[in-house]
Amino acid sequence: MTVPTVDTKKRLLSGMKPTGNQGRLHLGNLEGALRPWVKLQDQYRMFCFIADWHALTTVTGVPESIAEASRNVALDYLSAGLDPERCAIFRQSDVPQHAELYLLLGMITPVSWLERVPTYKEHRDAMADYEGGGASGPSYGLLGYPVLQAADILMYRAHAVPVGKDQAAHLELSREIARRFNHLFEAEVFPVPDALISEDTGVLPGLDVDADNKLRKMSKSYNNAIFLSDTPDEVATKLKTAFTSPNKLRKTDPGEPEGCAVCQLRRIYDPDGFQAQWDECRSGARGCVQSKRETTDILNAMLDPFRERRARYASAPAELDRILARGAEEARAFADDTLRLVRETMRLV
Repeated sequence: MTVPTVDTKKRLLSGMKPTGNQGRLHLGNLEGALRPWVKLQDQYRMFCFIADWHALTTVTGVPESIAEASRNVALDYLSAGLDPERCAIFRQSDVPQHAELYLLLGMITPVSWLERVPTYKEHRDAMADYEGGGASGPSYGLLGYPVLQAADILMYRAHAVPVGKDQAAHLELSREIARRFNHLFEAEVFPVPDALISEDTGVLPGLDVDADNKLRKMSKSYNNAIFLSDTPDEVATKLKTAFTSPNKLRKTDPGEPEGCAVCQLRRIYDPDGFQAQWDECRSGARGCVQSKRETTDILNAMLDPFRERRARYASAPAELDRILARGAEEARAFADDTLRLVRETMRLV
């Protein structure tokens, strides 16, 4: 007789939206999410999805190709080291069970909870600045975004969700919905997921500054990012125009590495050698051109393995399709079991 395998690992759910710049991910995504995820895939049963439905919640016109952007996210997942043999990689829309759980959880979620979500208010106000956005107001999908997020997490009865240090509050509504469901139906169907905050998670500086000459975080919306898929020449071009020290007009002028985008990237990606560069920058013994050239070489050496893995999967689209299909099949199987429990608990069957 075959003895069934018992899954003793706790479950983890993670994902990203395929939005902006054809969905391509950047160094901020790498340091804030992908590196921690790669480490976690051996510790948890990991479901790693591409949130293509979520990408529609803030659309005000015809979107870019979400399908193409989703494939780019998948390629970046794989290039960063996520292993389809150790975690399920799939598109949200390939698991339609998410929509059913979203509907059912929506039946028990007070509207007042959703209206007080800070990100809803921010998006609502921002949409008024777009043509047509203010005329009709925010969509139901935008208001219900946190419920869909809860459905994504609770579908896999996740014990943990990796989040950035500044994003832990975003998980709280999913936790509240899990508690409310369990309380209303007097059944412990859903674990209340913990926020898993990695020590590696942080905000990576972008290549520019704000109006106060303070470094901004790396972000697609600021157009100040270095992408995992950038070529060596693209990285070099971006570093040439990156913000350095505004008072360092000549090589011999003292610089301020703490406020220099290039120096900050050197500190992160050359932890053993950056101090000499910083000291020379401060003393005026080193110019910005040299710092940019050396940091370019360091970044390109770091990115080369990512480019190689990405190119391998990009050149084999059928293999990428198989990875996504296999991940979706695993996710649907688990989702079916969750929905069976939910329907029984809600007396629908």
